Amino acid sequence: MTFLWILLGIVYIACWVYFDLATFRKGHYWLFWIGFLLPFLWIIGALIAPTPTAAARA
Repeated sequence: MTFLWILLGIVYIACWVYFDLATFRKGHYWLFWIGFLLPFLWIIGALIAPTPTAAARA
């Protein structure tokens, strides 16, 4: 049972880092910084379209 909790913790942290970086790359800087307090904002920032500036860079 302990192995399962450790595995779930690793998956949670990996998703946390992925959504964090995706939000930052898409140009949603406010969601990135506020996401440290409310991590669900990282998920929102990762799912919505990139800003025009970030899209032009890509």
